[in-house]
Amino acid sequence: MYHNNNKQTSRPSSSRQPLPSLTGGVGGGSVGGGSARLDKFLWAARIFKTRSIAAAACKKGQVAIGGVQMKPSRMVKVGDVIDVRKPPITYSFRILQAIEHRVGAKLIPEILENVTAPEQYELLEMNRISGFIGRARGTGRPTKKDRRALDDFDAQTADIPTFFADFDFDLDEEDED
Repeated sequence: MYHNNNKQTSRPSSSRQPLPSLTGGVGGGSVGGGSARLDKFLWAARIFKTRSIAAAACKKGQVAIGGVQMKPSRMVKVGDVIDVRKPPITYSFRILQAIEHRVGAKLIPEILENVTAPEQYELLEMNRISGFIGRARGTGRPTKKDRRALDDFDAQTADIPTFFADFDFDLDEEDED
């Protein structure tokens, strides 16, 4: 019997695709200049965590180009300005490169430019200061922060004498005479 112990095993080259570059079209899909699907671009540019969340946002009307709501299958190109409504503010991004493959966070400045108006960030800061972004005040169960604020208020007002504790509310009895 003949055995070849020096034979090296390797993975077939077809099982791995090369990573896409930002300048050329290696791999599949549209990379670099041309155009890309809106939902894929929003995911690839890290505006949304998953492509399905990006597609759902498009279907809900939270994504617009030029003030017009867009479908997830809309092709975007370099120079388009995308408005993404993530309450309480609307972000605006100018496309520098249309990509469909997700890239690292450090490469995002090469992909898109944030052109969000400063007023939107002021609105975000005001909401952050108010502390009630997740729910309307008074609805639902109080958060731990709300409960602690109520406990502090109760502790502060415990030492204040109550005026109404000594007041006689039976005024009707005196008027009957």
